[in-house]
Amino acid sequence: MALLGFAALTLCFFSVTASQPHAASPSRTASFPDPSSSSSLGICASSVIVHGYQCQELHVTTKDGYILSLQRIPQGRAEVGGSSGRKPPVIIQHGVLVDGVTWLLNSPEQNLPMILADNGFDVWIANTRGTRFSRKHTYLDPSNPAFWDWSWDELVTYDLPAVFDYVASQTGQKINYVGHSLGTLIALASFSEGSLVDQLQAAALLSPIAYLSHMNTALGVIAAKAFVGEITTLFGLAEFNPLGLPVTAFVKSLCHHPGVDCYDLLTALTGKNCCLNSSTVDLFLKNEPQSTSTKNMVHLAQTVRRGVLEKFNYVRPDYNIMHYGEIMPPVYNLSNIPRDLPLFLSYGGQDALSDVIDVGSLLDYLKLHDVDKLSVQFVKDYGHADFVMGVNAKDIVYNSVLAFFRRHIGA
Repeated sequence: MALLGFAALTLCFFSVTASQPHAASPSRTASFPDPSSSSSLGICASSVIVHGYQCQELHVTTKDGYILSLQRIPQGRAEVGGSSGRKPPVIIQHGVLVDGVTWLLNSPEQNLPMILADNGFDVWIANTRGTRFSRKHTYLDPSNPAFWDWSWDELVTYDLPAVFDYVASQTGQKINYVGHSLGTLIALASFSEGSLVDQLQAAALLSPIAYLSHMNTALGVIAAKAFVGEITTLFGLAEFNPLGLPVTAFVKSLCHHPGVDCYDLLTALTGKNCCLNSSTVDLFLKNEPQSTSTKNMVHLAQTVRRGVLEKFNYVRPDYNIMHYGEIMPPVYNLSNIPRDLPLFLSYGGQDALSDVIDVGSLLDYLKLHDVDKLSVQFVKDYGHADFVMGVNAKDIVYNSVLAFFRRHIGA
């Protein structure tokens, strides 16, 4: 469940109180292995191969030296022997404070990577810098604060291009893309800069994030206000580790604010999720959250407070001038996204992070998009987590993603 920023960070601390999530379906015992073992085995061994799929553990190095983990599922479970023919590649990108395993918590019949593999796609699961299997660098160690000197700007500039370049070099084809939450934000920012578009076939954006001005969870709003630039000094930490004591204390302090109910976390953080299974949520709580940089959290909070999609604001004019040559950071202009780029957007009526009004602002920037290249799906009952962990996401969302990709393959 790729929850956005300041929301997801609290889940582990209060996991005991979240053991009874709001769910449309009854609790059931998981009939597949616990992916929490991925900490020692890796995502392929713990969450893919055990289901009868082929899977390759790969690594990609970014131009600024980060070594990223990447899993490839080259074919469906029913296929025997080697992959037959050229399959269209698809990169799947998680959000912040989680990693690629969150796409694999439901059964093979319900999770997006395996559904795509079974439907003829060559699936690549990305893991951003700082997450458990992407904590290596060509010369920096995670104990060095310099390892954590980045925000989502660097995911736009380095991580996504590195993964796209690698997949393109291995497949020789244009790439399909699926992002959720922050995975949509970095994609949209990349597309607006002209990056990746020449390598891209089509993009599906689930719970699309570009603007966060109407995020309406009490905990999220309070956290965003607290994440001012000085928070790095306050914590004395470059790594934002949700399991660390300084972050734990910070989050607990937020829970004392009026209107913040930390005993109903999934609703408090993401809005009401209609269709989660409690056993899947239990698996999520055993695996997440993951570390990110404190600078990344500050950047996300800036996006909430300022209502503008712009690069990291160093606040001090001289610092901004040093980095950008301007007093204020440059804006990512979404109007620059090519009008003929195939885009599929799916958003939920109950999503308190990817709010309907904010999605409307994003769609306004896309109003001149070619009609036959833009598909928009509104799911009235869906909250933020339903797009990744919903037990009925296959029927409601993923089948539409499949149809969208097939329509634009070779177009």
